[in-house]
Order: sequence, then structure tokens, then C-alpha cells
Amino acid sequence: MSTPTVIEDVIARKVFNSRGEETIEVDVLTTSGFGRASAPSGKSRGKAEVIYYPDGGVDEAIKKVDELIAPELIGLNADFQEEVDKTLHEIDNTKDFRIIGGNTAFAVSLATADAAANSYGLPLFQYLGGYAARELPYPLGNVISGGRHARGNAPDFQEFLVLPSGAESFIEAATANVKVHSTVRELLEKKDKLFSEGKSDEGAWIASVTNIEALEILSKACEEVGNEMGFKCSVGVDVAASSLWDPKEKKYVYPREGKKLDPGEQIDFIKELVDKYSIAYIEDPLHEEDYEGFAELTRKVKDCLVCGDDLFTTNTERLNHGIRMGAANSIIVKVNQVGTLTDAIETIEMAKRAGYTPVISHRSGDTCDWHIAHLAVAFKCPIIKTGVVEGARVAKINELIRIEEFLGDRARMANIER
Repeated sequence: MSTPTVIEDVIARKVFNSRGEETIEVDVLTTSGFGRASAPSGKSRGKAEVIYYPDGGVDEAIKKVDELIAPELIGLNADFQEEVDKTLHEIDNTKDFRIIGGNTAFAVSLATADAAANSYGLPLFQYLGGYAARELPYPLGNVISGGRHARGNAPDFQEFLVLPSGAESFIEAATANVKVHSTVRELLEKKDKLFSEGKSDEGAWIASVTNIEALEILSKACEEVGNEMGFKCSVGVDVAASSLWDPKEKKYVYPREGKKLDPGEQIDFIKELVDKYSIAYIEDPLHEEDYEGFAELTRKVKDCLVCGDDLFTTNTERLNHGIRMGAANSIIVKVNQVGTLTDAIETIEMAKRAGYTPVISHRSGDTCDWHIAHLAVAFKCPIIKTGVVEGARVAKINELIRIEEFLGDRARMANIER
């Protein structure tokens, strides 16, 4: 009798993401199953991320799958994830996946896991996390966009987020985020008579408001919806400070507000905002090499997740350095920043051992691929960052609703109290 997870074929194709950009999708066929995954793409990228595609782009990546990757993987077992991912590293033989592309590795790695789960007739989260995987993450959703994610006279901070931290079920939490998104629209209409209901890649509102005005509006919306739903909805912010940092002047430049802050002033400014608006989550408040600044801010703020995205890029070496310095207390996990599922799992495990909160995340240019919903549950990541209303984001939200239904009475929400 043949093993159900033996890989029989690996097929790659070109598809499009939510921005209409070309990306790679991979199918993995086993003796008894099938898996599929497509790669997302970030607009705001950390310097330490892997290279998305080899020279020649998606077309060259597909050629690499056909000529290099498929011949090596055919005959391996899809449930030997570490062996598959190790093979991808050996084929590429660079630290940043510049030969086959990090997105190529990502799509092959995730499709392999998906195929193994399908071969055994299991949902992916249960295949990866076992029967004990039953915690649903809280959805962290972007409701106002600024920075590189917006156009015109938008705020300098990149994202203004909502985190429904007191919800008793995932469906309640997702409902709260939708209500906050809608309430913010109403408040923006009152604030700006020229508000056109424009949206960013992630479905967040784009409006002519300052950082402070955006925080005031979001804070009010969170309070209104929290009172209506009967649980706390908190404000979150992704500063994306690397995009504000001028290395020559050694200052954070806020073009919308016409001000420049040195690192000490930036830390004081962020702490002031965290205290005033009871911000529960602050991402990349300082630039991607300022471990000392992250450590100082982490010491100064209370009851707030200080999260590193560009700072860590899902990389164990960078995370280990941050842990030693006490920089941040939370980490964004984007599998395609580092290449393979095995690499991302190592980062999540290191973060958890150090008491860091892992936040599994989408990318701004995403597809309707739903795998990160399963990864959040499988690896007990208490928060998933995945927008609120745009189609590629809703795909993840709806999949978590299905997972909650599948788990039934066994489902419970994660603990994110610090």
C-alpha cells in the first residue's frame, strides 16, 4: 500500500494579488491529496526580508519550480515538512532566497503542508497543531490608512487599527471590527466634507486627517462600538517608522505635519500617544535598526504590545538580538519574509519562549489564500493582522469563522493580556 502523502507533482502558475500584481501560485499533488498556496506581496518591506523573486520575476520563478524544485520534491513525503523546506534551502543555497525567490519557497512550502493535511483528511490547523489547537486569535484590523499605504493628504502613520480584545468569540470580534470600520466612515464624513470614501489596498479609509485627528476618530469609534458590543475595542497603530526615518538628518520626518523628531523625541511622542489614547498595540514605532530605542520604549509603556515587523522580519537572528536587548514584546510573523513554514515556526517558537506575543499577518498585496488563518490557530498566535473588509482580508476572516464553527464547544479565544 502506497503512502498517502508521497508527492507526485508540483505545478506553478502566474496569478494576481489584490493590487493586480503578478504573483506565484503552486499546487502540490500527492498520492491521496492536493494542496495549493499563493504568495502575497508587501509594499512596506523590511531590509532584512528575503528576495521575493529571482531575476526575471514570476516567470523565472515558475521556471525554477519546473526545472529545479519539482524534480527534487517528487517522491518525497509531504508530511516531512522540514525535509521539504530543507530541500528548498539546499536548491537555493543563499541566505535570502535570491536564486529561486522567497515567494517561490513560501508557495511551495505552504502548498506542501496543505497537501499533507488534505491527504489525511484533516483541516490544516489540526494537521499542524494537533487536537489541542483550539484557540482563536483576535483580529487586528486596519481602518484608516496613511503613509505608503495612502495617497494625498493622509496621515503620516501607516495604519490605524482596531483590536477587539474583550470579545468572547471570533465572530463577535470580527463583527466589532466591521462596526468600527463603518463608524469611522461616518465620523470621517462629519470631519471632512470632501471625504470621498476612498480606500487603501487593505480596505481601510483614506482621508485628509492628521495622525491626532485619526486617533481621535478611531478612539471614539472604538468606544461607541465597545459600549454597543459589551466588550473592549482598543486602538492600535502601525507607525512604519522606517519610512519616516531620515538617516542623514537622524530624525523622523513627518511630511503631513511638517515636523522632525530626533529618536528621543520620537520615543516621548509615541509614549504620549499610547498613554492618551490607551493604545493597546504599537507596531514599528522606531526604525528597523533601532533596537535600543525599541527597548527604551518597551520599558516606558504599560499594557501595550510593542511590536516589531521591519525590526525582526520573522528572522530568528534578528529576533534573538532583540530578545537579548529587551527590544519590543511582540513580533509580526509573515512567512514570506523568511521563506518557508519551518523557518517561520522556529521564529514563533523562539518568540513564545521569550514571552513575546506572535502576531500572524497578511501583506498589503495579498490573495484570497486563507492559510494564515490556520497557522494562527495551529501555532496559538493570539492575534491575526488581516484587515477588516477587503476581499483578500475577508477570506482569512471567513475561514476563521468556519474554524470556530468546526471546533464548536472546544473553541475559545486566545489570551492577550500582558
